[in-house]
Amino acid sequence: MDRRFVYLDYAASAPLRPEAVAARSAYEAEPWACANPSSLHTLGREAQAALEGARRTVAACLGCGFRPMDVSFCGGGTEANNLGVVGLAEGARERDPGRRRVVLSAVEHDSVIDLASPLKARGFSVDVASPDPSGAVGPDRVAPLLGDDVALVCLMAANNETGVVQPVPAVAEAAKASGALVFVDAIQAFGRIPLGLSPVDGVSIAGHKIGAPQGTAALAVRGGVPYRNQEFGGGQEGGRRPGTPDVAGAVALAAVSELCVGAIPEVRPAVAALARGVYGRLCAPGTGIRPTAGAEVGDDRLPGIVSVVVEGVESETLILALDAAGFEVSAGSACSSGSLDPSHVLTAMGIPRDLALGSLRVSFDERVDPADLDAFCDELLAVVARWR
Repeated sequence: MDRRFVYLDYAASAPLRPEAVAARSAYEAEPWACANPSSLHTLGREAQAALEGARRTVAACLGCGFRPMDVSFCGGGTEANNLGVVGLAEGARERDPGRRRVVLSAVEHDSVIDLASPLKARGFSVDVASPDPSGAVGPDRVAPLLGDDVALVCLMAANNETGVVQPVPAVAEAAKASGALVFVDAIQAFGRIPLGLSPVDGVSIAGHKIGAPQGTAALAVRGGVPYRNQEFGGGQEGGRRPGTPDVAGAVALAAVSELCVGAIPEVRPAVAALARGVYGRLCAPGTGIRPTAGAEVGDDRLPGIVSVVVEGVESETLILALDAAGFEVSAGSACSSGSLDPSHVLTAMGIPRDLALGSLRVSFDERVDPADLDAFCDELLAVVARWR
């Protein structure tokens, strides 16, 4: 491929980090890389030791009291969310048959919000907590939905489209006071901001958001929390995710998790400053471009997501024009690409349909070249000016 592309869609899937390649390659060079970690022979035990080392690292990166035995490696974030939400909801109901209701936030990723129908088919009722206009779902939005019949409350750590950081600790405290379990999708936030997970019962992460290989993820469920297994056929990963695990992938995920979590104090403010610069250029008066949740990137926002809407121009038009110029961005969640409907997140925030249809998400981390961000802003402003 001769064309040069500027990739600005890290929130969909971030470029693979050399540390991930090195960790995976080092494991694959070992004589036990071929072995099943469930086997009792020497090579199997060595593979198991590598897997458990990765589990310890991921648990340490999650912090907040999660233990290695709480962590189950999965094949992706969607799987981790499905197993976490349904497994915890059914576990809570088994412990207390009166708890037959699940509360989801309206800004959850599709892999959580789309569980409403399967949960109803399993005998649960589902209530949805709407955000305020800033995109945050606070305890004031969740508390009216709580009661002694709630099995589970789900609130993501930070939104994958707008970058809005959710008040997880406050919502979790309110939910726990009512006796409900709490699940947090931390897939977009993990490795980018500190996570306040102390009151939380279950959490999901995915490696490809931070530069680990695609297909690497983890679900953590605290010991002693009621959980009903959703997959069957083996006792691997505590029974929550049976099947032969991808040890090389787990090792790579652990290496990148440790790297990114350790670098948050330095990386977060630097990337946030880049995002503020992009907002400042794109959302200047007269451009016809507006931020979806405010242009000030602070502690209530993920540092590397710029979320805007363009007046009078649809996302598809913008994305194809930018792609032709070598800039790769998205309209929002990559899992919803191809949909003719506006983002359910922006709709829940009260953004009018005609504006929401012109949404763009630009995402990056500390590896981005600031000159590429400037060139992207030049191109988008020129594209919008031509179409408007």
